[in-house]
Amino acid sequence: MLKPEKFDPLKRSVGHVLDIIGEGWSILIIREAFLGTRRFEEFQGHLGIARNILTARLKKLCANKILDRVPVKEGAKRHEYILTNKGKDMMPLLVALTQWGDKWVFGEDNEPVIFLDRENCEPISRIQVFSAKGQTLRPRDIMVKAGPGANEEARERIQELNDNE
Repeated sequence: MLKPEKFDPLKRSVGHVLDIIGEGWSILIIREAFLGTRRFEEFQGHLGIARNILTARLKKLCANKILDRVPVKEGAKRHEYILTNKGKDMMPLLVALTQWGDKWVFGEDNEPVIFLDRENCEPISRIQVFSAKGQTLRPRDIMVKAGPGANEEARERIQELNDNE
């Protein structure tokens, strides 16, 4: 397992998220869970993933509280995997990755999957970042500030980024 400190100079969010879900199978397992897949055999069948890899990824996702492993019914030996609230909060990330891939890998109007609003069966809007006042932000409209959890090295790196603007 890679340590986030080795590849994230800010030693925080992105590096730690990548440590949990950064390899491809994990995000595909999470996608399957969003689509309703619950049992080990279903994940394996839908993804074509080797049992040992699936076992390892499910353990890691459970250890990081993205999925819960629960008995199918009380007293049962078989289990299923359900998204926790922490896992459900990954929905915007999954949608953003899908929309980015649709645009830059497959091309617009060639999307393999389209997310629809269940209530009216209309495609959802593209994921965007908004200001606190509701304005759409572009990359150049955003700056980075050290947060309360930043260590000294991260604070110095962020200061360096802001000084170079």
